[in-house]
Amino acid sequence: MDARVSGLGMSFVAASLALAGVLFGASGLESATPRAHGTPRSPAAKARPRPRPEPTPRPTPTPRPPDEEYDRLRLLSTDDIDRLNFLSPVYFAEASAEIRDIDRPVLEKNAAVLKRFDFLMVTLEAHCDGRGDSEYNMRLGERRLKTVVKQMVALGVPAARLRTVSFGKEVPLCSGSDDDCLARSRRVHFAVTGKRRE
Repeated sequence: MDARVSGLGMSFVAASLALAGVLFGASGLESATPRAHGTPRSPAAKARPRPRPEPTPRPTPTPRPPDEEYDRLRLLSTDDIDRLNFLSPVYFAEASAEIRDIDRPVLEKNAAVLKRFDFLMVTLEAHCDGRGDSEYNMRLGERRLKTVVKQMVALGVPAARLRTVSFGKEVPLCSGSDDDCLARSRRVHFAVTGKRRE
């Protein structure tokens, strides 16, 4: 009797195990078991495409508003534009390369003209009053040019549109030796000498 009961118990256990296998199966047991850390994902998970970034649109250039004077000057020769005297000279104290307060508005006005008529090319010509030797005056003219160019660039005029030449005392504005003549000779003159191509 005991042996029979024992046999029945063993049979019951075996049947229970077999039934568990049928119900869960190998796949069920695997799905119930958490995946170990570091187990590679399936190829389908790796192949998920990344979204491509949208290209940055190029800014559309703002059309220049109508300007009859701009268009008129564009058609004139360089010499004719220069004769209109849109640009004014700046003057310097004796032996100085510093911009005087009285001349700062002149440079601001010249910069505004050059920014408006953005096709103009300008040569800055430095002149001295003739005191001192030629070499000294050439160097003084070059110092004055550097000061003026630096100020014009600070006001928004590209340096590429500004050429420079120091004449020293070789091209005097007047031949007198009075203070007025000497003062008018210490200058940087703005000459329109070219037009940029479109």
